[in-house]
Amino acid sequence: MKKVCVIGGGAAGLMAAYAAAENGHEVILFEKNEKLGKKIYITGKGRCNFTNDTSPNEFLSNVVRGEKFLTSAIYSFSSQKTMDFFENQGLPIKIERGNRVFPVSDHASDVTKTLEKACKSVGVSIHLKEKVEEINSIMPDIIPMSDIDYSTTRGVRPTSRVVKLRTEKDVYACDEIIIATGGLSYPSTGSTGDGYAFARTVGHTVTDLKPGLCGLNLVGDWYKELQGLTLKNVRFSIKNQGKIVYSEFGEMLFTHFGVSGPIVLSASSQINRLPFSSLTAFLDLKPALDEETLDKRLLRDFEKYKNRQISNALCEVLPQKMIASILHFAGVSATKNVNVLTKEERIKLVKTIKAVPFKLQGLRGFEEAIITSGGISLSEINPKTMESKKVSSLRFCGEVLDVDAYTGGFNMQIAFATGYAAGKSIK
Repeated sequence: MKKVCVIGGGAAGLMAAYAAAENGHEVILFEKNEKLGKKIYITGKGRCNFTNDTSPNEFLSNVVRGEKFLTSAIYSFSSQKTMDFFENQGLPIKIERGNRVFPVSDHASDVTKTLEKACKSVGVSIHLKEKVEEINSIMPDIIPMSDIDYSTTRGVRPTSRVVKLRTEKDVYACDEIIIATGGLSYPSTGSTGDGYAFARTVGHTVTDLKPGLCGLNLVGDWYKELQGLTLKNVRFSIKNQGKIVYSEFGEMLFTHFGVSGPIVLSASSQINRLPFSSLTAFLDLKPALDEETLDKRLLRDFEKYKNRQISNALCEVLPQKMIASILHFAGVSATKNVNVLTKEERIKLVKTIKAVPFKLQGLRGFEEAIITSGGISLSEINPKTMESKKVSSLRFCGEVLDVDAYTGGFNMQIAFATGYAAGKSIK
């Protein structure tokens, strides 16, 4: 039996602690907040979409970065195993649109409570409000036991490798450390980049950190009139120097800063490392209709409303809030009567509805980002065990790694799968 210290009481840390303790090890979990799973509480708008009911292969197709690295972990602890875990622990679950999995109660707190209960059932010792400040006292593999100062440590067992961990309250010794401190997103939940600092102290590389799954700021102010408007069944596409790098069908939302919603959040993770000056974005309001079919639809409506102004004749095709913007982009006067609209103007209108131009300014910040894109370099981590290739007693899991996926429960599943791999692989 080994003594394992887990830093971070979120989804990855709780699962890692459970897996290590279930494997017969003595586990201490350190959480600097006053309660566990603070970020879990706000996941899925407080309902916690904690995984996605899909096959491992399909799951991996939704990974933006780290697909190959995550293959072993996702196959070993799949979405089905995550669902089985929660149901076996007594949490009823349900599957909603897009294979998103939620607790039946719609309370994210029940997910945290279930993880906590599971950890306590296998003997995990949970230390709340205890921040880990250092892990850099790493001793050589072979140390004469007489040379180790036990007077400054708690719970030490003689081993061939002893690791010191210092918190703001005490100094601990352990055989293994698992870092599951999250990223930089939603810093109010405690995600302040502690794990990156720990990693750097032992020689790990941390890749560029970017907000992921976040809204996009738009240039100008035309969108402010549309604030609060939700669009369904639209297609959002982005080109980089003329080449399509993202195109997705679904739902989006206009906000005070620009755009958000599922297809925009996914887009942000795809483009967050590209120069925004080279990006162009387009919104297809009628993706089910080609230009010819849409033109015929407009002709029917215009015949019906031929004595109206154009701004009052598009009510069956476009959301009322969007009509003025669409006419502006198409260069058509809102006060022009339908019966004097030229064919050229109608064609411009068709093309605008099929490709509303968006000028992207940049990403929203970490304060609003659902995840952090970037993290500890995967080339320095064993993908089967999550163990550092630089320090044999150290493991990383969850958002602190350079892995991320689209919205829909995929990122929490990554946390569970990598956490389970980290804890279960300790021998």
